[in-house]
Amino acid sequence: MLQDLSFGRLYNEYKDVAPQDGDVVICVQESSVLLRRNPDDSLELPRYKEVCRWLEEEKWSSWNEDKFHYVFRLQDCNYFLWMGAAGACADPGYHYENTRQLRQLQSKDICFAAMTAWHLYVWYRNNQFCGRCATPTVHDKAERMLRCPQCGNMIFPRISPAVIIAVTDGDRLLLSKYAGRAYTRYALLAGYTEIGETLEQTVQREVMEEVGLRVKNIRYYKSQPWGVDGNVLMGFYCDLDGDDTVHLDQNELAMAQWFPRNDLPAKDDGISLTREMIRIFEEGKEPK
Repeated sequence: MLQDLSFGRLYNEYKDVAPQDGDVVICVQESSVLLRRNPDDSLELPRYKEVCRWLEEEKWSSWNEDKFHYVFRLQDCNYFLWMGAAGACADPGYHYENTRQLRQLQSKDICFAAMTAWHLYVWYRNNQFCGRCATPTVHDKAERMLRCPQCGNMIFPRISPAVIIAVTDGDRLLLSKYAGRAYTRYALLAGYTEIGETLEQTVQREVMEEVGLRVKNIRYYKSQPWGVDGNVLMGFYCDLDGDDTVHLDQNELAMAQWFPRNDLPAKDDGISLTREMIRIFEEGKEPK
């Protein structure tokens, strides 16, 4: 999956460090990140030294190290998020790529880094002022937290819990397609956890709301961070309980249909929890 990096683990503990010339910088513009596609079709993010040169050429008057936020450490290299405008003077080959399209590029390490940085970008952008007293916030020195110097309010990155649901009926799996979204491929059912709700209750409610089915034997499979939506996704398998007639919520789904285990129209892309769960069912390895 996306978080299964090619070189080992991610060190995402916050560090109060300044960027160095060779550190990677993820430049965000609206919902896109700056990257370069190399002749071998690999992807590359700019380095701090490059970004500083671009900013000087653009005569960016107020940039300083405080505009760069530490994200994490990957493969002996620190990654930073640039919170200002950049890219007009970028070297040839660099272009802005929408974060939602990165999963199509099959470059998991860069995709994961960019989506995680985007998650933090949205948090920083939305919390420049205290929601309690409207005072400008400052970054804590010890941990990834914004603090209000006036009232002491502490603001941590928002991570929304959501579930991915594989509804099974013997050797059949329920697949769906979203309504009104750019993503038109087959998917499993999904939804956010509501206040005061267990994850298992979320599974039952979402299945009933979206396809009008009852389920039982709910069992956990695996989780996945999904920074582009600020989520942590938790995958569950469950069994149909009773009638298999689908009653589609057309505001949420364009279709939902039962498919046999040996004829599933979606394959594992090596990126998403959804696609891995489909493959696990196809191989008959789903938790019982």
